[in-house]
Amino acid sequence: MDKYKATWVSHSSISDFLACPRAYYLRNVYKDPITSHKITITTPALSLGSVVHEVIESLSILPSDQRFKIPLVKKFEEAWLKVSGEAGGFKSKSEEDEYKNRGMEMVLRVQKNPGLLLKKAIKIKSDFIPNFYLSEEDEIILCGKIDWIEYLDQSDSIHLIDFKTGKNEEGKESLQLPIYYLLASNLQTRLVTKVSYWYLNKDIKPVEKDLPDYEKSKENILTIARRIKLARQLNHFKCPKNGCIKCKPLERVLRGEGKKVAVSDTNQDVYILV
Repeated sequence: MDKYKATWVSHSSISDFLACPRAYYLRNVYKDPITSHKITITTPALSLGSVVHEVIESLSILPSDQRFKIPLVKKFEEAWLKVSGEAGGFKSKSEEDEYKNRGMEMVLRVQKNPGLLLKKAIKIKSDFIPNFYLSEEDEIILCGKIDWIEYLDQSDSIHLIDFKTGKNEEGKESLQLPIYYLLASNLQTRLVTKVSYWYLNKDIKPVEKDLPDYEKSKENILTIARRIKLARQLNHFKCPKNGCIKCKPLERVLRGEGKKVAVSDTNQDVYILV
């Protein structure tokens, strides 16, 4: 079975489709005819999130006693260089300073309250982004990268943690933890016994949530994935509002109203709006 011919879905692509099929198309299907790259728009909030995630997630590959040997603030400063100025979607020095200071506060909070980040962690091994066949019959693959997996010694099980850098809490309808749950359940052998969000902008430790129901989560996500596959087959990606806050910015890039500021690690052309 050819994985490259399958329909790949992730939390971000599913979120795009549910919000606006046209936005899904522009972010996940369309490719610039000149560069053959997909396109994306960067914003200060996205830049902040990517840097904080990079700094904290990088700790999991280090031995526990080495993770905080280099201050997180120093790592943050180095990582921030990649998003400084236009590359991060910042329109002014004052705007950048505001977001940078917010990120500094988050990593300092983690530095002072490392908690489970000092304990054993598990990384799912993968040559590419972790993935599995959600349905071989439908040729649908679910993929995604789990922020942190804590190993729980006493029960020989695992705890999944999703780091949040935004100001709003995740709603009950979010598919983030159910997708993590499916990925972890299929890509490693230990039982998942805990799932949590860690709101880095305000909390010193993760907030535990109810474990998702495996079968309900799978059916729900597969139902949406089948809709995505059908839309791709029919090439039918219509905005339900004939233009919304999700697709309009990307349409502006297509009209030449964006400025390309970078190419991402995944070969996406990164734009800001001008």
